[in-house]
Amino acid sequence: MKKILVLTLAVFALACATKKFVQGEVTKMNTDVSTRIDGVQKNVEQSQEEIKTLHLKDAEIEAQMATLSETSKDAMTRALDAQKLAQGKFLYEVTLSDDKVHFGSNKFKLSEEAKAALDAFGQMVKAQNKNVYIEIQGHTDDRGEDDYNYKLGLKRAEEVKAYLNMAHGFALHRMDVISYGKTKPAVPNTDKESRSQNRRVVIIVME
Repeated sequence: MKKILVLTLAVFALACATKKFVQGEVTKMNTDVSTRIDGVQKNVEQSQEEIKTLHLKDAEIEAQMATLSETSKDAMTRALDAQKLAQGKFLYEVTLSDDKVHFGSNKFKLSEEAKAALDAFGQMVKAQNKNVYIEIQGHTDDRGEDDYNYKLGLKRAEEVKAYLNMAHGFALHRMDVISYGKTKPAVPNTDKESRSQNRRVVIIVME
């Protein structure tokens, strides 16, 4: 009888211990699950905030794009598509036309006046102390074949890029060049003066 009683008590104690162990494990599992749920919830909330921020940024970019010139819009689109902009902001556009840069007909080398204008531009950009991205666009007047003008516009843009790099230390990977040739005249090519205005380089500065 005593053996049976001892055995019964042992079984009862084991059952109680097992019950406590199971309850402890269940509590631990519930805590772990709750912790995981909280973590997932926080991740969801963070993702929602990031999406909201992206939507606001997209709206800001769209509003800004509506105010830009056609070639500036093209530059912004190219830079955004290539993921080269940290903030996606257009800062300003600088046009270096014949009255400053003095690109003669069929010429692409920089004059002293052109270099002086680029020196002023380089100093202005440095003074602003911003991590900018620059697109340099080369343009020509309407005389000559399309292919020739495309190459001439590209040479003008590349001359400006090389000068900004060598004279002012602008990083090459933060600058791109493109040629529009004669396809984007600033004014109609009706006379000598208007053609000189179209022989130009446009610098788009973005952040």
